[in-house]
Amino acid sequence: MLSRVAENLYWYGRYLERAEDLGRLINVNGHLMLDLPRKMAPGWAPLIRITGSQALFDEIFDDNGERQVVRFLLAEPRHSGSVLSCLNLARENLRAARDLLPREVWEQTNDLCLTAQAQLAGNLSKRRRQEFIDLMIRRCQQLIGMLADIMSHDYAWDFILLGRYHERADMTSRILDVRSAHLLRGLDDIKPFDQLQWMSVLKSLTAYQMYRRHVRLRVRGPDVLRFLLGNPLFPRSVAFCLVAMAERLESLPEHEDTLVAVGRLKRLLDQADPDTLIQGQLSEFLDRIQLELIGVGELITQTWFRVQPSE
Repeated sequence: MLSRVAENLYWYGRYLERAEDLGRLINVNGHLMLDLPRKMAPGWAPLIRITGSQALFDEIFDDNGERQVVRFLLAEPRHSGSVLSCLNLARENLRAARDLLPREVWEQTNDLCLTAQAQLAGNLSKRRRQEFIDLMIRRCQQLIGMLADIMSHDYAWDFILLGRYHERADMTSRILDVRSAHLLRGLDDIKPFDQLQWMSVLKSLTAYQMYRRHVRLRVRGPDVLRFLLGNPLFPRSVAFCLVAMAERLESLPEHEDTLVAVGRLKRLLDQADPDTLIQGQLSEFLDRIQLELIGVGELITQTWFRVQPSE
């Protein structure tokens, strides 16, 4: 497989996952704004911080209200991380590697992009926004299910999943970082709504039902962190994503350095104590996780996507 084709497949997986996660995040934030008192609601600005695009947002918009933030995250063409941009980029990456995937996958990806362009044009009412996000999430899941069912599980499949789980681990850590900052300030007026907001963290990752199944306790900060960081059975926990990445890496040639980096990050998670982190070290710990993930991404790029000149 050519290195550029492997890179296209890796980013196809990442962009599909990013679009899906952003949609979930917008949905849950809208519900949280309705559940909390006005003075307690976190607003829409945290969603911009989760995506790491504050500077660009400030260049385009003067206000961080719901309409501006949702437009930026869903349909802003100047934002490469918007849902519309992610779907377009996923399609373009797939176009370059379409010969390796079933034709139906290309057709469905292309149709999803055209649907997004049509539905995100013009003003977005809350109802239209909800309908589009629900449709987009289902279609992204259908695409991955189609790939799992009718595509050969060879190197091409490995790179798609490698990108998907890398993106998912990064998004989980970002959501925990930004959401928990509001919860851990120690303000007395936050305490009555503490459980509701930790529930929103779980729902942002579609993790609430599985949390209740595995933990069987009321929703508490340390238990939520333990579940989303280290649960080995839940597919959106950081630990699960790292194990899945390691499995894909073992199938690829010259994987040693990248596999060591993923293993180092997994040990960091295993050694973490959520009860201690929640007392004030959580943000620093999550920053370290994100830096380690960036390092893993750089190793993936250097190993398989950048052809080294021969001596």
